[in-house]
Amino acid sequence: MSSILDRALNILECLAHSPGGLQLYVIAERLDIPRSAAHRLLAELNRLGYVEQDPVSEIYRLTLKISALGQIFLSLNGILDIAQPVLVNLADKAGELVRLSIVSDQRLTWVAKAQGARTGFRYDPDAGAEAHLASTSSGHAWLSTMSDEEAVRLVSRQGFGDPRQLGPNAVTTVQALLKQIEIARRDGYALVNESSAPGLSAISAPIRTRDGARTIGMLSIAGPSMRLPEVRLRTLAPDLLAAAAELSAASLGSAYFGGTWRLGQQGEGAAP
Repeated sequence: MSSILDRALNILECLAHSPGGLQLYVIAERLDIPRSAAHRLLAELNRLGYVEQDPVSEIYRLTLKISALGQIFLSLNGILDIAQPVLVNLADKAGELVRLSIVSDQRLTWVAKAQGARTGFRYDPDAGAEAHLASTSSGHAWLSTMSDEEAVRLVSRQGFGDPRQLGPNAVTTVQALLKQIEIARRDGYALVNESSAPGLSAISAPIRTRDGARTIGMLSIAGPSMRLPEVRLRTLAPDLLAAAAELSAASLGSAYFGGTWRLGQQGEGAAP
């Protein structure tokens, strides 16, 4: 039987994946807990400021409190101070969105970005989202740093996603995924075209600790496919790899990257 803390954290994770919010009975059903228990926990989370309830629809949503705590943590540990100038420089060169994601607890989460697009359509999602491993270039780049077995395990846990919410070129089988991972290992970076979303292309490269022992994050460039066809993505690869190397060299300047704060152990080794 799960503890009260387990249930409370599961509620927060459930709501984090439902930005539109959820009603009480949906939360209880998804987490397989009694409605009375879910109601008590939601009331306490509401009192503490982590959850809010719409007075009309009675839908529960996360507040920004957890996100704010995450930003404070990143700021105090020097991650954003180290990364932001590198992101801005790369975004200026690419003329597109550049994002940094961090590996932690067997997840890949976007934590910082810089927008290089000045005109036309601008792809500019919010930070704090967990990367979908099977469809994003960041996911493919991370998976390329581990064994096939570990990559398949992580993707199986997260799932291939709903094809209706992804791009037409999203991989839907293990065989197709492993082929993309092998290409990313060969090239040293991963690129996708209309995979995570229709009309969107991206390229990503791993960031390792300075000694090369661990993969600590991913650096990506993303934008509209009409501006970022494959040939354009490949011309950006040298700048992307150089920026990733710069972040790798600077990683010991952050307590988090330098090892004072340990990242998860699974799936962070060097590429086989």
